[in-house]
This record gives sequence, C-alpha cells and structure tokens, in this order.
Amino acid sequence: MDEVAKPFSIIFERSWWSGEVPTDWRRHNITPIFRKGKKEDPGNYRSVSLTSVPGKMMEQILFETMLRHMDNKEVIGGKSCLASLVSFYDGVTALVDKEQPTDIVSLGLCKTFDVVLHEVLISKLKGRGFDRWTPRWIRNWLDGCTQRVTVNGSMSRWRPVTSGVPQGSVLGLVLFTVTWTECILSKFADDTKLCGVVDMLEGWDAIQRDLDRLERWTCVNHMKFNKAKCRVLHVGWANSKHKYRMGGEWLKNSPEEKDLGVLVDEKLNMTRQCALPAQKANRILGCFKRSVASRSREGILPLYSALVRPHLDSCIQLWSLQHKKDTDVLEWVQRRARKMIRGLEYLSYEDRLRELGLFSLEKRRLWGDLRAAFQYLKGAYRKDGEGLFHEGV
Repeated sequence: MDEVAKPFSIIFERSWWSGEVPTDWRRHNITPIFRKGKKEDPGNYRSVSLTSVPGKMMEQILFETMLRHMDNKEVIGGKSCLASLVSFYDGVTALVDKEQPTDIVSLGLCKTFDVVLHEVLISKLKGRGFDRWTPRWIRNWLDGCTQRVTVNGSMSRWRPVTSGVPQGSVLGLVLFTVTWTECILSKFADDTKLCGVVDMLEGWDAIQRDLDRLERWTCVNHMKFNKAKCRVLHVGWANSKHKYRMGGEWLKNSPEEKDLGVLVDEKLNMTRQCALPAQKANRILGCFKRSVASRSREGILPLYSALVRPHLDSCIQLWSLQHKKDTDVLEWVQRRARKMIRGLEYLSYEDRLRELGLFSLEKRRLWGDLRAAFQYLKGAYRKDGEGLFHEGV
C-alpha cells in the first residue's frame, strides 16, 4: 500500500493545486438500473455512473473536507440514511405524543441529479465560503465530463455532459444544499420532507408558505418538482387533513408513504413495514430454493447474509418492532433459511444458530440498538444526540 500511496498523493496534490482533473476521472460509463413499473419504459430506469477508482479516491478526500466545512456552517450534517430518518421522526413522534396533529409533506424532484446546472452548483459553493480551489476543481470535474451508456456489453458513443452530477459519484450527494423553511425540513440526497404542527390556521399557513418558497427555489435553480410524487401524510389525533398546493396543483393525501425504504402510515404503525421486507426476503429465498443446487452451509449462508438479511435489518432501529406477531414474522424468515442448509433440518432453531455461529434477529436488533446509541452518545450526530438523550435518562 505504501508503494501505491506515494504516487497517488502526488497526483492528487497536483490535481488539487492546478485545478485540472485527469481525463479518465471525468469519463463515466452509465449503467441503467431498473426501479419499478414497466421495463419497456426508459423512465423507469435510474442511470448510475461507473467512474475511475483513483478519481473516486480524490472525490472521497474532497467530500470529507467539504462535509466538515458545511457541518460547521450548519448546512449539512453528513448523516446516514438511518440517522436522517431517526432525526426526523423523533420530532414527529414527539409532536404526536403531545396530541398535536401533524402534517408531513413528501417532495420529489424531477431527475434532480441530471438537470441541475453546473453554474448554479458552482455559485452555491462560492456562496458557502469555500476556498478558491474547491469550486475551481469541481468546475473542471463537471465541465469536462463525458459519458456513454453500456447495456449488455454494448456501448454508445462518448457524449459531453452539460448539466447534472453523476449518480454514483462520491461528490454527487454533497453538491445539494438546503433551502430556507419555517417548518421542520429533512433532506437526504434528492428526497425531501416537510413537517409541521397543524392544530391552528398558522400551522397550515406556515407549511403552505414553505411549499411556495420551495417552488420558487426550483424555478430560480432551473429545476422542477414531480407533483405526482409529492404527497401529504396526516398523522396525529383530530387531524383535519388540510389540503396544500404546489404551484397551481393540489397535492394528494396519502394514508402511507415510503420514506427512504421505510413504509410510514398515518397511525405510525410499523406492522405493514414489517410485512414488506419479510415478503421480499421470502421471495428471494424461494429463488434460492429453485435455482441453487447446493444445500451446504458454504453455499446458502453467504447468499442469505448478502441478499436476504439486509432486507430484515435495514433501518430497523427506526421501525423497531413492538408486537410479538411482527417479530415472529421476521424470525420465521431466518428459520426458513436455516432449514435449507443440509444436515441441520432436525435441529431446533436455537441449536441451528449455535451450530452456525449466528444470532437470532432479536439479538441482532439489540446489538444494532446498542451500536446506534453508542454513536449518538459519542457525538457522531452531535445535535440529534442532544435531542434523543437527556440528562438523567
């Protein structure tokens, strides 16, 4: 590693001081990733950029420096997906516990990463007080980008990129800034949520003013909200389910919304959220059963750990299970996977786990809870931790 580190450090330093980005770092192979809907519709695919590894290393160095600066400026906190959700819904549940009706507006931008203008990004970086080298390096990185689409081994011609930031790049996420609102705003990449108490007329007006501000912000920055994906979730006792508009269109109400992969309903009940990953995990196990010939632990266990269990663990600290019937639904998935391993069929569930050196999902959740609490208490997310943990608790 030392032999490689020295030449890379020289290249990174010269690139930084000169503001020149090597051509290979600015070439992106675009791979379309299917999301949902009809596979024949190109709009149902997300374009992800595969870029140079040394270029990503340079981006990571710059990314960490920019995060520290922007955290000091109280612009962005560099939160994980889980931390972003916990921070937002801790505020929501606190309001609901006080019997205050609360409205959550989920907002979706149209192809955010593709349409944002380079000049807009550079001007915002300059406005955030960065040194003169950072905007210069990023401008060169963006303005010289070329890309081609790769599908099933076939490649298109190289084309210049005139707007947007590469999806899949390290710097892509940090190049978005937070706008100004009166209510609680949560932003993770291009997913944005707005929340406020609506027990009086002033609460409705505050949310509507923020929506108007966000609409004006998109116009100034040459972007646009996808109104079909903007929904309102009404939670809390005696919620009057007020209607909001964005531009000239009324936003639709929704009894449940998926937020960063977690299904949240108007009663803040997580039973449905528990059932969805269990269903998805069971479908994957069914594929294993039909297509994987080996039933050895060396064959099944890595597949389960890599492709099934992440669905059962993802952001579970937010949708922590409260009912035994929900814990049983998830635990049954792991029981089924363990039964697929040859030689363990007649052992009890606990004995199978012991034989494989694994924990039950309940113990994994406890371990995850303790790890998350440790991160907050040790200052990983300083401001959020102050709200989650009080003296004497």
